[in-house]
Amino acid sequence: MKIICIGKNYAAHIEELKSEIPDEPLFFMKPDSALLRNNDPFYIPDWSSDLHYEIELVIKINRVGKNIEKRFAHRYFDEIGLGIDFTARDIQYKLIEKGSPWEKAKAFDQSAVISSTFIDKTALPNPESIRFRLNKNKKTVQDGDSKLMIFGFEEIISHVSKYITLKIGDLIYTGTPAGVGPVAIGDQLEGFMEDKKLFDFMIK
Repeated sequence: MKIICIGKNYAAHIEELKSEIPDEPLFFMKPDSALLRNNDPFYIPDWSSDLHYEIELVIKINRVGKNIEKRFAHRYFDEIGLGIDFTARDIQYKLIEKGSPWEKAKAFDQSAVISSTFIDKTALPNPESIRFRLNKNKKTVQDGDSKLMIFGFEEIISHVSKYITLKIGDLIYTGTPAGVGPVAIGDQLEGFMEDKKLFDFMIK
């Protein structure tokens, strides 16, 4: 099982990072040891002083595919979940300045929160416009809509599959909207898709 993450996929988030819109899906990987399941608490690592949340819609691959055409990509996922791509922002910026890979800031243990529940895309009121949000301490800090993605689910699947064979159970984190920010010990994070709560856990 692979964890594939898409970066810079919402224009407002790109703006808040003072970055540039990519001309194709930008992706990176996390190991399976990054998964944080079952609403387990997230423990802030002692080597970062600026740990950020990034809520994302997550699609689960349901069949093996390579070089998938965009028009067929919808066949490769049935369910959509919710996750957080935790990022050690201070470490990330240092690595970017040096032109080094991001893995240390993105792929560490427990950095990929995943909801226990995935929702069948046919059960969503509008699969082309999926609303989701993150609450920190009962206050909404991120509010996203899949229709605002620069690259949609099908384009992401098609692009990634040119380089990496997709397999059953692979997870694709599809990018975060604006509003990313830091977490601190004692914070509570709740994730909602179309007002259905999919995760609820504490920062320790």
